[in-house]
Amino acid sequence: MSVLPLALDWTAKGRKVAIATVIETWGSAPQPVGSQLLIDDAGNFEGSVSGGCVEGAVITEAQDVIRTGRPVSLAFGVADETAWQVGLACGGKIRVYVEAVRGE
Repeated sequence: MSVLPLALDWTAKGRKVAIATVIETWGSAPQPVGSQLLIDDAGNFEGSVSGGCVEGAVITEAQDVIRTGRPVSLAFGVADETAWQVGLACGGKIRVYVEAVRGE
């Protein structure tokens, strides 16, 4: 499912949004490269980058991206202590790119 049409709809309604995209995976990853999560400034979201295991952390980072306009690249994996805290225990690693979407 593409979140891009919804991103256009949300921005047309004046919502500030960011899109998180899985850009790399290693080993067993819950979602494939290209999977996306749409997040608005109120914390609403649609889609998935991890099947639920790191969405909370990505949503939190997306709030900063929406506020500052500066994109970030996030990495999660079982060797990373933070990954265990957010629940990525599938044995793989993922990299997620989060960028703000500006409406026309």
